[in-house]
Order: sequence, then C-alpha cells, then structure tokens
Amino acid sequence: MPTAKGFYAGQPKQELGRGRKPVALVVFLRGVNVGGHKRFQPSVLARELSDFDVVNVGAAGTFVIRKPISQAMVRTELLRRLPFTAEFMICQSRDVIDIASGEPFANEPSGKDVSRFVSVLAKRPRTLPPLPIRQPAGETWQVKVIGVTGRFALSVHRRLGRSFVYPNEVVEKNLGVSATTRNWNTISAICDILKGR
Repeated sequence: MPTAKGFYAGQPKQELGRGRKPVALVVFLRGVNVGGHKRFQPSVLARELSDFDVVNVGAAGTFVIRKPISQAMVRTELLRRLPFTAEFMICQSRDVIDIASGEPFANEPSGKDVSRFVSVLAKRPRTLPPLPIRQPAGETWQVKVIGVTGRFALSVHRRLGRSFVYPNEVVEKNLGVSATTRNWNTISAICDILKGR
C-alpha cells in the first residue's frame, strides 16, 4: 500500500502548504448541528470572534479566519466559546484554494442527482487503499471516493433509490481517520471569501 503523502485518484501529487508565509485559516467543525446534537448558532460565534475577522459559511460549522493567527489560538478561542466539546479541523487557506483550483471533478458524472464533496481529515492517513473507493461496490455505487490529497478526500455522491450513503462514513471507514465533510459549493464559497469576492 502506498504511503499517503498526497495522492489524487491514485496518482502522486505535490504535497501542499510547504515553505510559504503564514496565511488565513479555515475551520471545519465535526458533527455539529446534526440531528439535534451539539447545536449552536455559527453566525453568533463568528460575531464573538470578530477581532479575528471571522466569516461564517453555512450552518455546519465552517469558518474563514482572515486575520493571520496561530492555530493554537484558534483552538483556544473555539474551545472557550463553544457550549460543548467539539472536534474540528483547521486548514491553511492556501490548501483549500489549492484543492479547489485543480478542477478535481472534471471527469466525474454530473447532474441533478449527483453531488460533489470534500472531506477534511483530522490527519493524513498513514496508508491509502486503492482508489477509487466505491460504496456499495460495483456499478450501483452511491459514493465514490476519487482521490486523497494531503488532508482532503474528494468524493462524488450519486442518489440511487431511497437509501442514502453519506460520504463522511465511507471516508472514515476506509481511510481510518476522523473527518468532516462539506459540499463542493461550500468549498467554492470559502474560496470566494478568501479571494475577496
């Protein structure tokens, strides 16, 4: 099995985020505002963190921190202000921009029943299984993980019938690391904020 330095659709890709100046951060909370558990108002938290120029993106707990600060400070502030214990992933903004700029879904199916997702991993997986990963296996797949680059796993969800296979579950089970998943539209919105659009 290959070590997981940075693979995309089974092919090596340059590792992200080395040898550059400090930049803004993006925070992805895991398992909040889902099914009545760990509920909070992201917009209120963003206002409380306004000294750090924080922008809330959606209701799933996604924040762009435009003022360059340390990840340690971000962790401290979030843990102090959230009303529950939370797991979250912090990424450098340039890594999010890098993953979005490569048009990773160009060769994948599209349509009203197809959604594209990015799972943000708590850490890089030690090894990678063969890609792509299909769940269920075969031509009736609903989730297909097409690539892993650094701490990002890219997947396509295809709705077939009434059952729903959630990409995050497939990613965590097959890569062996904790993750939180966002729709590609959220990633695009993050990039627009970072680029000042």
